[in-house]
Amino acid sequence: MIFKLLTIVFINLTSAHQVMPQKNTIYDIAIIGAGPAGLNASIYASRYGLKNIVFGHSGGLIAETHEIGNWLGTKLMNGAEFSALCEEQVKSLGAEIVPSFIKSLKNDGDIIRLEDTQGKKYEAKTVLLAMGTAHRRLEIKGEKEFHGRGVSYCATCDGFFFRKKTVAVIGGGDAAAEGAIFLVDLAEKVYLIHRRGELRAEEYWIKSLKANPKIEIIFNTNIKEIKGDKKVEAVILDKPREGSDELKLDGVFIEIGAAPSVELINACRVGCDAGGYIIIDQSGKTSVERIWAAGDITTGSDKFRQIITAAAEGAIAAHSIKQYLKNI
Repeated sequence: MIFKLLTIVFINLTSAHQVMPQKNTIYDIAIIGAGPAGLNASIYASRYGLKNIVFGHSGGLIAETHEIGNWLGTKLMNGAEFSALCEEQVKSLGAEIVPSFIKSLKNDGDIIRLEDTQGKKYEAKTVLLAMGTAHRRLEIKGEKEFHGRGVSYCATCDGFFFRKKTVAVIGGGDAAAEGAIFLVDLAEKVYLIHRRGELRAEEYWIKSLKANPKIEIIFNTNIKEIKGDKKVEAVILDKPREGSDELKLDGVFIEIGAAPSVELINACRVGCDAGGYIIIDQSGKTSVERIWAAGDITTGSDKFRQIITAAAEGAIAAHSIKQYLKNI
């Protein structure tokens, strides 16, 4: 009788053990974004002994950069090489990088619950928003229709497909100038079309543009429409050039800046400025408890958006989070 009772108790305990769910890992920091801000925050968090996880594809927009020549202590390299080095360092310190995006986030008291696009769920004590920005669109006729068929937002990604072709780069900042310089080694002819009367790029890029005979700059001009049959064939300008408002092209590279991704920002309900950028204090704190932000998605449109400033904000936020967790 005693043996039977012991057997029943043993079976019941075993069954209870089998159905009990395993306790989820609770991270000190969940970092959303794998660009310079997010990856540098991870490096600092790991060195502080904080368990952290990074979500996103390594590098962010910086991975598309043709040339990085202003990062302290390094020689010229492209964005993909730079991103790979950063990711290797992050992993060497023990952090996890998950190549997916967070689709939902819920601030549930002492824990923030996250779910990625693969349906996997995570828990963290704090969150750092470092998603960076997405390419701005012209929002003109033909842009959406010919995306991937002559319209591109990344010269270094798609330039190879336009060898010995005629292309145009739209924009007047560093990204546009850099894109035109990259394309000139592949394309037959490169137009740089800018809506203003002068470029906003660094002097280094402007000198390179003007020194290359294959690049023609068209100032004070917008494009109204992108035309073609199965692929891009021309653009319509808002003012005549050499007697015609139509410019024959094989490709259009749109480099007019970037804007913050609003979906997750809105879900977090953090305070933003008129441009949709997250408002932070000097430590990276947002208006919502347990949520910080760093990098290109913060402050405003007049911000100096560089690798070094994004990385610095990531480090500052990680330090602030360390202090916060220590105090609680």
